[in-house]
Amino acid sequence: MTLHDDLLARAQASLDACGATVPAGDGWTARSPIDGSVLMPVGAASASDVEAAIDAAHAAFLEWRTVPAPVRGNLVKRYGRLLEQHKEHLADLVTIEVGKIRSEALGEIQEMIDICEFAVGLSRQLEGRTMPSERPGHRLMETWHPAGVVAVISAFNFPAAVWSWNTALALVCGDPVIWKPSELTPLTSLACSALLDQAVAEVGAPADVHRLVLADRDDAEALLDDKRVAVVSATGSERMGAQVGPRVAARFGRTILELGGNNAAIVAPSADLDLALRGIVFAAAGTAGQRCTSMRRVIAHASVVDGLVERIATAYSGLPVGNPFDDGTLVGPLINAAAYERMQKSIARALEAGGELVAGGELVDVAGPDAYYVRPAVVRMPAQSDVVREETFAPLLYVMAYDAIDDAIAIHNDVPQGLSSSIFTLDQREAETFMSAAGSDCGIVNVNIGTSGAEIGGAFGGEKTTGGGRESGSDAWRGYMRRATNTINYSDQLPLAQGVNFG
Repeated sequence: MTLHDDLLARAQASLDACGATVPAGDGWTARSPIDGSVLMPVGAASASDVEAAIDAAHAAFLEWRTVPAPVRGNLVKRYGRLLEQHKEHLADLVTIEVGKIRSEALGEIQEMIDICEFAVGLSRQLEGRTMPSERPGHRLMETWHPAGVVAVISAFNFPAAVWSWNTALALVCGDPVIWKPSELTPLTSLACSALLDQAVAEVGAPADVHRLVLADRDDAEALLDDKRVAVVSATGSERMGAQVGPRVAARFGRTILELGGNNAAIVAPSADLDLALRGIVFAAAGTAGQRCTSMRRVIAHASVVDGLVERIATAYSGLPVGNPFDDGTLVGPLINAAAYERMQKSIARALEAGGELVAGGELVDVAGPDAYYVRPAVVRMPAQSDVVREETFAPLLYVMAYDAIDDAIAIHNDVPQGLSSSIFTLDQREAETFMSAAGSDCGIVNVNIGTSGAEIGGAFGGEKTTGGGRESGSDAWRGYMRRATNTINYSDQLPLAQGVNFG
């Protein structure tokens, strides 16, 4: 059996196990970066299909919003159990379509299971507040209500988990979901959707609380423009977010934007360098650098930078690059040729800016000319240049030196993006400074761990051109609901606020 035949058989077996049917027709194509081959054609949705999905989801919203939240939680609970049963099948599809190594693919599905558990508990804790009123015989309180239809536009690198962050929360909040996945990962989305459809049927929820639309960008425009879509959650590039955000805002809709990340680690003189090395290598090379939280920059103190660069280069040279299904592989393929070309252009620009390619960057011949396996690259930079301020979605790590912690923080913050950050230090003052208002300007600020690998318990998201959205844990659920402030008068008088006398 050829590698292509094996991938196709695995994909079909996983789809069958999850009860997923690939739509007939064309428009989309399922491919695998493992060998660069085409797996199968996939029928695409039209603009009229998207309009029909909005109609159906809005009708479902009118019913779903009146269902008690703990009952809505039963749907997500059942979905979580189905995910547990089909964890291996879904992980196979993630590996086939994205190229993630086995442990990372399994970790993505576990993240889906975890957010379902979180959301089930949340379904009994959608709390408001009671506040004291200045008026006698009055009470102030706030209540939270379902916002409406939620559109989720997801990216290829986390084809299942990020959608589930939004969907699990939206469903318990009373919002139907329409999912437009990446055109690079249609099979994963079909399998995830088939399992959710099964859960919907089993618990008796309205059939259209979830709709999948495999639509191209132009055909999906109604998701941005239709006023019945209350929230648009979009994950992707900064360029995409700059288009989506103003367009939704023009109709006073809400957005949750998760866009670019140019994440850095500061390595202080006191750092545990063994710990720092492990954190840097996983964050920079894991998922072949194709995470929004992947580490792009290391800002190391002048006293440790030379030795650290040498250790990173040595570690990179020994990283097993290859088929992500093979035991021992730690770095799989880039998603496609375009990703590889962008990486090479960035390396060339860095060298023109005075950088030195210390290690990596070359193709590793694993599966033929249409697969792009690249050895993670380290570029030593004399200073932060324009190319360093841009995110390259590949395993490309820039290393710079600093002398004082204030300078390191200034370099760290001198990029448009603001997603994830970290510092490796055993100095409490440095750690606390980095986490303070005068420190990292990112939405995620870590100490003595890398920039990637967030848990679902905390809110996920960033600042600046990263978009400002928050997903997953903490109080991110509020983004899927609308707030009402209530004043209850239980007296027989009608005093006015602020002592106003009206007659």
